[in-house]
Amino acid sequence: MSVQRTDARAAKDQRFNLRVSGRQEQLIRQAAAASDRTMTDFILESVVEHAERILADRRWFLASEEQWAELQRLLDAPLPSTSKFQELGRRESPFADE
Repeated sequence: MSVQRTDARAAKDQRFNLRVSGRQEQLIRQAAAASDRTMTDFILESVVEHAERILADRRWFLASEEQWAELQRLLDAPLPSTSKFQELGRRESPFADE
């Protein structure tokens, strides 16, 4: 992703410390070596990619044509009229000048 490439060239002026178990360290060390990366680069690339994926899931939603049509139908449909809505509309506003 372009964000990773940009971050790789940016000056690194922050420190990020974390504690891991021996098993976690060994696993990360082996995966970093297998991908020909330093542990720092491997961890940063993995974490940034995962963070981007999580944040993207909160911004973009995938829907089929049928799902999109149903969503638009529901959004365009009028709300059901209920006595509670009507009663609320008749109440005096608490923000009105007295």
